[in-house]
Amino acid sequence: MAFTGKKKSMRNQKTMELVLTSIFSAIIVIMAFTPLGYIPLVVINATIIHIPVIIGSLFCGPKKGAFLGFVFGLTSFIKNTIMPSSLSAFVFSPVLASSMIGPSGIFKSAFICFVPRILVGVVPYFVFLIVRKLMGDNCRNRRGAMVLNLVISILLGFGLDKFMLKAGGENASSSVCLIIAVIVAAVIFILLNRLVAGSRPSLVSFIYAGVSGAFVNTLLVMGSIFAFYKDPYAEALGISPNEVLGVIGGIISFNGVIEAIVAAVIVAGVGIVLQKVKPIGNSNK
Repeated sequence: MAFTGKKKSMRNQKTMELVLTSIFSAIIVIMAFTPLGYIPLVVINATIIHIPVIIGSLFCGPKKGAFLGFVFGLTSFIKNTIMPSSLSAFVFSPVLASSMIGPSGIFKSAFICFVPRILVGVVPYFVFLIVRKLMGDNCRNRRGAMVLNLVISILLGFGLDKFMLKAGGENASSSVCLIIAVIVAAVIFILLNRLVAGSRPSLVSFIYAGVSGAFVNTLLVMGSIFAFYKDPYAEALGISPNEVLGVIGGIISFNGVIEAIVAAVIVAGVGIVLQKVKPIGNSNK
């Protein structure tokens, strides 16, 4: 009887994971082809299409998370091929890249389009388990969290500095912008550390899973663009190749951090509720 009950429980769990995977896949497609995939934040539009991939990774396991990441990449490929919205759409479309650059563009754009998105469905799962174990086994073991908090704070401060300089134009004072950015970064670092010190391990784990998933997407996509398409990307943007690194650094430090914060909030909010129904760590990987 016990064996039968366990087998039935595993079957129910597998069915739930398949249902969740289907739901998250549908959400990704809807978000990709509608404005729902973006949140307007006055200065930028924060991409949130990767969030269903992150949540799916946590509650359905890394294999199904990788599948969701593939769906995310596939929607990006289709959208940028059929209805490109910018001259840099070739970056995510092997079809456009092959016509512009040649056969090598097929592999480069396929890598950028799919690999980072697939990893978004894998990395957060293991980040969650590692952080939960560290926080649960020894609440004083927060060195890894402090390092991540420091990286986030520095990136956000750097992005804020660049944004203020750009928004202020010729009237912007570099020293004043730097001082403000340093102060903001320090405040964020303190707040993040206090959050870690006073929160439940599961909540902190959800936050870092969301951050890691967002950063995996941003860092790998933008890093790959620089590695594979520095000159064509510069031409598409109408800038010098020497300026590409600065542009990419600004996107990573500002857009990337904003998207990571949004992902952390949504993943934590949804995760805490969904965990009551579907515990993490018991998935059919």
